[in-house]
Amino acid sequence: MPRARYKTLVDTFARDIRSGTLAAGTRLPTHRQLAASHGLALVTASRVYTELEAMGLVSGETGRGTFVREIALSPGQGIGQIAVAAGMIDLNFNYPSLPGQTDLLRKALRQLALSGDLSALLRYQPHAGRLHERAAVARHLASRGLTVQAEQVLIVSGAQHGLAVTMMSLLKPGDVVAVDALTYSGFKVLAETLHLEIVAIPVTATGPDLVFLEKLCTRRPVRAVYSMPTLHNPLGWVMSREQREHLVAIARQHDLILIEDAAYAFLAEDPPPPVAELAPERTVYVSGLSKSVATGLRVGFVAAPHPWMAALERTVMATTWNTPGVMTAVAAAWIDDGTVLQLEAQKREDAQARQAVADEVLAGLNVIRHPSSYFLWLPLPEDARADQITMALARENISVSTAEPFAVSAHVPHALRVALGSVDREVLREALLKVRWAVEAY
Repeated sequence: MPRARYKTLVDTFARDIRSGTLAAGTRLPTHRQLAASHGLALVTASRVYTELEAMGLVSGETGRGTFVREIALSPGQGIGQIAVAAGMIDLNFNYPSLPGQTDLLRKALRQLALSGDLSALLRYQPHAGRLHERAAVARHLASRGLTVQAEQVLIVSGAQHGLAVTMMSLLKPGDVVAVDALTYSGFKVLAETLHLEIVAIPVTATGPDLVFLEKLCTRRPVRAVYSMPTLHNPLGWVMSREQREHLVAIARQHDLILIEDAAYAFLAEDPPPPVAELAPERTVYVSGLSKSVATGLRVGFVAAPHPWMAALERTVMATTWNTPGVMTAVAAAWIDDGTVLQLEAQKREDAQARQAVADEVLAGLNVIRHPSSYFLWLPLPEDARADQITMALARENISVSTAEPFAVSAHVPHALRVALGSVDREVLREALLKVRWAVEAY
């Protein structure tokens, strides 16, 4: 087919989609049908759809066909602008807050203002943090079942920065990293930015398919595994001790780096020991206080084996030089006086109460979640389309995420990830009623 004709067909499809002539959700002809109706070679018909997909106008789904996308929707509806639009009820991001947290900050700043160490906070801090604050974090991690020395802790600007520091320090472009087929969206963004190859591990109801991971390591030069063993985002599982030991055995056999993301681990009661406790020689443990205390408190921490500390510290220096002294001082004080543990316990109760609301409102729907988590995963019926449902909810001023930001494999399931922690409970109830309506209507 001459290039002009090929481009004309692409342009015709694009015009009809953008004008609404081809409505969102429309199933397009198969590649063979398109080739036959326009007298094209099959490879050329495939190129038409490939170009439309690259333009964000259609999506190809294995076993289902090619569909027109809802183009009024921000891509993925998980990182897009709709999530923060004025007037939106945000069931997309989690920034859980409890009554009285503002007063806690006010009190902490007053105490800090009276401290004799205040002038030191206005100067550059050690790249890994001041040793007494690193020691406070080490004591906090001990309460989570992880035994580390203060010298093994780096204080960073939130857990996302901790992941970036870890990946920049220990991995190089082209390295293969195995991750759950559905995983934290921020990790995907980092991996793409750092030019890492991420390979999907199929997921089961209780954790990653570790038999698949074993086979993968014999076929590919896997360098690292990124895992959320305690309260997985978005699926909510908590891996058993046996699963963790199996993961550690694979890592030792194939000399893998383990990156343990524990951002939501505080919500799980009495979980098995962290992977970092089971394999301290090869695991980097990353967490922070954004979810357990406040998202604006950009204080996170990384715990790692001694041999990797110099490289990690150098990356902290290269990216932020050091974390803000004032915020770190507040965080360390709250760790030492028990405020963090108190807030974590209260947020577990709050999350459980919100899950109870979801249980009531969404009864009968297929819901995957942990009973103490601030989010749930809602697989959709086979004939439903996540982009249509998400757009319908956006018209009702409700923002939720599709599976796209979380999906690593080529197949993106039709599902919603619903955050429960950012609105008043009564508002949450009304919003979830609309989520149910949209799922059943579309």
